[in-house]
Amino acid sequence: MPTVNRENLHKEHRKRVKERFLRSGLEDFAPHELLEMLLFYAIPQKDTNELGHRLIERFGSLSRVFHASYEELCEVEGIGDHAATLLRLWLPAAAYILTDNLNESKQRFNTVDKVGMYFINRYIGAKNETVYLMLLDNRFSMLDCIRVHEGSVNSVSITARRLLELALRSNAAMAVLAHNHPIGIAVPSSEDVGTTMALRDSFEAIGIPLLEHILVAGGEYTPILLRSERQLAESKRGTSFYANYTFPNEERLQKEQS
Repeated sequence: MPTVNRENLHKEHRKRVKERFLRSGLEDFAPHELLEMLLFYAIPQKDTNELGHRLIERFGSLSRVFHASYEELCEVEGIGDHAATLLRLWLPAAAYILTDNLNESKQRFNTVDKVGMYFINRYIGAKNETVYLMLLDNRFSMLDCIRVHEGSVNSVSITARRLLELALRSNAAMAVLAHNHPIGIAVPSSEDVGTTMALRDSFEAIGIPLLEHILVAGGEYTPILLRSERQLAESKRGTSFYANYTFPNEERLQKEQS
C-alpha cells in the first residue's frame, strides 16, 4: 500500500478551498469554513478545519469569534499568537475599509443618518469606549475625524478647550462628537447628556455649531442632542439635517437597559 503524504493532502485541500473562494466568493461557505481558510495564513501546516469548528463551538457564532479578545482567542487549543492576531485584525480592517471608502467618495455628511451610519461602521470591532471629533466644512464635507480619547466621554482628559483647538486648527465650519458603548444599547447616560450640552455651548461661543453628539451601541446610533431636547425635537426634525431620522422605540430601549 503506498504511503499517504499528509503534507501533500493539506496542500491540495487548501488549494481547492482557495479556488472555490476565488470562483464563487464566500456565499456558500459555512462559518467554520471561512475561519478555516482565514487561518491558512497564520498556521502553515495544520488542519485548520478542525480549528474553525473549535472556534465556533467555543464562542457560539462567527460574529462572536471576531469580537473575541486576543486573550480569549489564545485560550482555544491550537490558536497561537499569529492566529489570534489575524482574527482580531478582521473587524478593525473592515471598519477601516468602510470609512475609507466614504472619505474617498467625498461623502457629504449633510444628514444625521449619514453621520450615524459612518460612526456605526467606524466602531465595528471596537472593544473600548472611544471618542471621535468629526470636523466638517461649510459644504458638509469631512475635513478630519480625530480620535480624541479612548475612555469615557466624560473623562477629565477631554476638555472643551482641546476640542475647540482641534476645530479651529482645521478651520472647521461644523463639528460632530461621537462615542460608543461597547457593551449595552444606544441610550445616553445623564453624564453623556450633561457633557453634550456643555460642549454645545462651548462650540457655539466660537461660532462653530456642534451639530450632534452621536452615541453608537449594538449596531445602532442615537443623536444625543436631538434626543435630549424633546421640546425642540419636532422643529429640529423638520430641518434637512434631521429630515429622515425617526426615534427608535423608546419602550424597547428602556426595557433592554433595565
